[in-house]
Amino acid sequence: MSARTGSAPLSGLRVLDLATLFAGPLAATMLGDFGAEVIKVEHPDRPDPSRGHGPAKNGTGLWWKLLGRNKRTVTLNLSRPGGRATLLRLAATADVIVENFRPGTLEKWDLGWDELSAANPRLVLARVTAFGQFGPYAHRPGFGTLAEAMSGFAAITGEPDTPPTLPPFGLADSIAGLATAYAVMTALAARERTGAGQVVDMAIIEPILTVLGPQPIWYDQLGHVQPRTGNRSQNNAPRNVYRTADGGWVAVSTSAQSVAERVMRLVGRPELIDEPWFATGADRALHADVLDAAVGGWIAERDRADVLAAFEKAEAAVAPVQDVRDVMTDPQYRALDSVTTVDDPELGPVRMQNVLFRLSATPGAIRWTGRPHGADTEAVLAELGVTEAELAALRAEGAV
Repeated sequence: MSARTGSAPLSGLRVLDLATLFAGPLAATMLGDFGAEVIKVEHPDRPDPSRGHGPAKNGTGLWWKLLGRNKRTVTLNLSRPGGRATLLRLAATADVIVENFRPGTLEKWDLGWDELSAANPRLVLARVTAFGQFGPYAHRPGFGTLAEAMSGFAAITGEPDTPPTLPPFGLADSIAGLATAYAVMTALAARERTGAGQVVDMAIIEPILTVLGPQPIWYDQLGHVQPRTGNRSQNNAPRNVYRTADGGWVAVSTSAQSVAERVMRLVGRPELIDEPWFATGADRALHADVLDAAVGGWIAERDRADVLAAFEKAEAAVAPVQDVRDVMTDPQYRALDSVTTVDDPELGPVRMQNVLFRLSATPGAIRWTGRPHGADTEAVLAELGVTEAELAALRAEGAV
């Protein structure tokens, strides 16, 4: 997938990414993927910690190559007068600022909404924090892990007789990043009508609560608390992962009644379809032991490739349980170019996730991978009208 920046749907949009780690920066990445000019602003001495998260190659952090793609990198110390003044000059040229400091931090530097909106009344300020800008927890430090615990996600994840389970990746942060990108575009759409910017208050604990579904209304109306059920569902069965004869695993889902019936015919147990309890997903879930034994027993006698082929022929829903090695060679992902190759000046060709979706007329593109810390400071400030003498003064002050 490729696109000239000028033809991209967000071409002409300028975003200042002041955030660190994952939710805020991911939102900026999503905007950059579709043509926004994203300027990553980092502290001169304390760059975004994602540069050092996870495995590195030859001292180069690989996560940053993904999270920092399509961003120009600038250093500014916002707590210094020169850094503050330069940020306000940048804000005057920007459409969006994404930040994730604790509430009150920007205000402490005289860079709160009053100052930023005075510099640019059309600015959208996206504030991404663990708990939001107000409430009893607002000033607590927090990360996505806390949202995964607080939201109810961990409580329903895992086997019934094991502890609650946290995801081994930044789930809440990632959901919040996507939600922030959506919120920013919503605020920009409102600006088209009103001419004025506004503040986006994104609490990381909220988007994950939304994607967990109807738990609050179930509890409100019925007092129902969803339990941990492992890989099973309370809404349908069979729904589980099953081991194949060659040691692989497959996942089966039967959310539709017709699919459940096809699975039973495929595994040689059509008589179960005539049971009174088979008629609804909830009733089938109450008989999951019987259904798992039927499906699991049939699958256990066959290699994974044969299972997948048989399910496909029967038009029943199945997927292999894949690790990243399988993902990289999966024919469907390859057809979609979901993991694409990008040239990197330090590492050469690298493979990473492609842009999030395809647009037929104005596609997004990965124009470059994450750049070195502060690589574009001189160029960006020169475009802003900062003279060499002013830049030298900023350096002497420690502002860049």
